[in-house]
Amino acid sequence: MSRYTITTALPYANGPLHIGHLAGVYIPADVYARFLRRKGHDVILIGGSDEHGIPITIRAKKEGITPQDVVDRYHELMKKTFYDLGISYDNYSRTTSDIHRETAQEFFTKLYKDNKFIAKDIEQYYDEKSREFLADRYIVGTCPKCGNTNAYGDQCEKCGSTLSPEELIEPHSMLSGEKPVLKKTKHWYLPLENYQEFLTHWILQNHKSDWKPNVYGQVKSWLDDGLKARAMTRDLDWGIPVPLKDEDGKVLYVWFEAPIGYISSTKEWAKNNEKDWEPYWKDKDTKLVHFIAKDNIVFHCIIFPAILEAHGEYILPDNVPANEFLNLENDKISTSRNWAVWAHEYLQDFPNKQDTLRYVLLSNAPETKDNNFTWKDFQTKNNSELVGIFGNFINRVSVLMQKYYEGIIPEVTISNNFPEIKEISQIAKEITSYLEKYEFRNGLNSLMKIARLGNKFFQDQEPWKQIKENPEKAKESLYISAQIAAYLAQLSEPFIPFTSKKIMDGLNLNYVSWNDLEEGKILLPSGHKINTIDLLFSPIEDDEIKAQIEKLENSKKINQMTNKNSEPSKEIISFEDFEKIDLRVGTILEAKKVEKADKLLQFKVDTGVDIRTIVSGIAESFTPDELIGKQVTVLLNLAPRKIRGIESQGMLLLAKDEEGKHVFLTPDKFLSNGLSIK
Repeated sequence: MSRYTITTALPYANGPLHIGHLAGVYIPADVYARFLRRKGHDVILIGGSDEHGIPITIRAKKEGITPQDVVDRYHELMKKTFYDLGISYDNYSRTTSDIHRETAQEFFTKLYKDNKFIAKDIEQYYDEKSREFLADRYIVGTCPKCGNTNAYGDQCEKCGSTLSPEELIEPHSMLSGEKPVLKKTKHWYLPLENYQEFLTHWILQNHKSDWKPNVYGQVKSWLDDGLKARAMTRDLDWGIPVPLKDEDGKVLYVWFEAPIGYISSTKEWAKNNEKDWEPYWKDKDTKLVHFIAKDNIVFHCIIFPAILEAHGEYILPDNVPANEFLNLENDKISTSRNWAVWAHEYLQDFPNKQDTLRYVLLSNAPETKDNNFTWKDFQTKNNSELVGIFGNFINRVSVLMQKYYEGIIPEVTISNNFPEIKEISQIAKEITSYLEKYEFRNGLNSLMKIARLGNKFFQDQEPWKQIKENPEKAKESLYISAQIAAYLAQLSEPFIPFTSKKIMDGLNLNYVSWNDLEEGKILLPSGHKINTIDLLFSPIEDDEIKAQIEKLENSKKINQMTNKNSEPSKEIISFEDFEKIDLRVGTILEAKKVEKADKLLQFKVDTGVDIRTIVSGIAESFTPDELIGKQVTVLLNLAPRKIRGIESQGMLLLAKDEEGKHVFLTPDKFLSNGLSIK
């Protein structure tokens, strides 16, 4: 038995999770942890929310709330989402916790006392109006590479170029809009060049064959360019304070303290479960595995290992199986453009289909290159593979076992040397081989081979015919089919755990060691009683997929709008429909409040055609007196309707400004009542 510490990238607590996060990091990590547990290893799956990044303070300023308000909201949302999707964390913590602050400060203090840092006086951009040093993300300007006018001081999200604030054309502060100035400040740097030789030997020599090519290639590129000192502190008011005297206003760099969150989360787990945390981080026989996406490779393969080496007491990663990115409908997932499938919204729209999402994302896992998610493919995989193959086989076996044998596994006269079970045990070994190499997509494909094998065997044997013509043969075929179903239940647990549990409950089974499955043991002995198994999956209809595609199309419309705060345009109408609309110039003759209705005003309006009563919900924006004599636009041919017992015979046309106050659409000079507006 081996010991494993498995970590997942700490998601920023400034927004919800989307399917790109799940496919790239969290579902593969969960599959791996579940698999290792079933193999009998000592495993902890550790995660938490990263709550000190610049994106959090940006969102807080936009919403006019505190950073703590932001992280509290999204930490709880993400934690619940992970739980609802079956991500089997042993501990999910947060970097605003006391135990994390203490752990991160202890790390910094030890490195400081051991003279691992160098202090540097530098010039950094400063916003004189806001009286604040600016992190790179708070500086915006024109990208020198592609001309994007909204490039950040560290990266242009349009062309992907890595930048520094000095490279931006016409930089300005996101806080005040003013041009920042350079001002002296002091920071503590970790001289990464001192770890160049160590990292080169550790990665390029020790892990050339077992690390993924994308990870190895990116790390080699950084090392070939030569490492440089990197600041481990920042001038910010949100973060973990630097634990040195007379250094108010300085916090630990997020990429110094955030990975230490894996350690503090492990400490929290150990404390809550009366365990010793140290073997999971200090025993050289423990295997440390970081699940991340490709944009975090340098931090987990260079900066964090250098920090651990500088400390001197911790193990280094055994592997960092970083994935590429998942696209959505052939376009890059973007939180700022709302081009995403949000995990918590998916769970609301598709209740009880957690495993469908897990299955589809694993089958499309971006393991070696960027991959793509489409709603049509999602529907096809659910309906054709999960319903038509996997669920269909389990259902047919369950129904006939109840119909012919009242759910009792029949006695068979043949030996236990079933070729089908032998073949499945070989597939179990195949799944093992794939999962040990972090090839989750191939592992899932192998699992589906068992479901296909079961369906073919069941169809070829035709037990519904044999029950009359050859009852012994029917017993044998259903006996073997039940064993295949049991193997599917056992082997599917890392991939689709909710479905696995349903089958296991139906079969009255407990989980066995994965090693037993590789040996081809009989799982359902004769005389074992099973229950009816309800349908595992249901078809996804076209209208459900249409609704999801329309939601994305709506996001696309909003992204193309010149004013993102305006509402998207409604459905196109014909010219004939437009001609039916009768808009006229009118004048308000009388105005008064509607009794017991705070928002309603009642008007008498001269429309040029007649004088009519109109009720409108604008009392919070106007007083009655200021509206008498005002010329307005009236929708004349709107069907009358009663509002608070008053028949309203038309509609006044208004808009709402940015503060939510109503504004009349009026002519710019006095016009005769009744003039048509076309």
